[in-house]
Amino acid sequence: MRVDDLLAAGPTRSFEFFPPSSDGETAVLTATLADLEGLAPSFVSVTYRGGEASRQRTFDLVTSIERSGHVSAMAHLICVGHSRGEMRDLLERYLAAGVVNVMALGGDATADPRADASQFAFASELVELAREVGPFCVGVGAHPDTHPRSPDRASDRRHLANKLLLADFALTQFFFEVTQWVQLVDELADLNVHKPVVPGIMPVTSLSGVARMAQMGAAVPPQLVERLRAADLRDGPAGVRREGVAAATELCRELLEVGVPGLHFYTLNRSTATREIHAALFGES
Repeated sequence: MRVDDLLAAGPTRSFEFFPPSSDGETAVLTATLADLEGLAPSFVSVTYRGGEASRQRTFDLVTSIERSGHVSAMAHLICVGHSRGEMRDLLERYLAAGVVNVMALGGDATADPRADASQFAFASELVELAREVGPFCVGVGAHPDTHPRSPDRASDRRHLANKLLLADFALTQFFFEVTQWVQLVDELADLNVHKPVVPGIMPVTSLSGVARMAQMGAAVPPQLVERLRAADLRDGPAGVRREGVAAATELCRELLEVGVPGLHFYTLNRSTATREIHAALFGES
């Protein structure tokens, strides 16, 4: 099913994976997919970092999930390192394989040696190309605290609003306070954009994860950092993990109370934390 149709039918629950690059990662992901299938997700998404090998791994995983018939799959696309011809070919292959849900993202220019070969400057150009190729449902990314490369909040919101007008919905970068989502949606509404904005959820399960998340453009609030440190003093790493899962569960409850269109869980290809949060929210394990 199309993600926009799923969102129109009621709050969704979705999971995100990355394509495995080794036999060990494949085994982990296979187990994770089996674990999460029982939770009946509305859809799943598969990331893509660029390059021919990564492109094929994402394509293979997305089409495999779609062919299974258990859940709809969404493929990530990125601007970095791609010609229009390459991306058009990829979109046509997805359409031929029955995949109609895609996520149009800018990608990390500094991490890809082919960045200079890019024929796309912005994700909105990918959205436009997908519209040309076929009847895709297209999602875009949103950053509650603004994109790391945005010069200021006002320009970030204008750019996001223009991008979202072309697309069908947005998924956010992970964040940690319900007010961040509420403010983002209100700012888009002020620009007359009312498309669904699905919050992305990632629990902080280690103290080392605090720094990693900040590097990814989503700083952990000081009060949550102190909460995790207190848990570490009491119970060590296991306590940090429990507290991080509890905090993410509380955030999800608050988001559901304010009427989010769905919850999107960044799983890192492991199911345990996601299943714990899901069980606490919905009574399923």
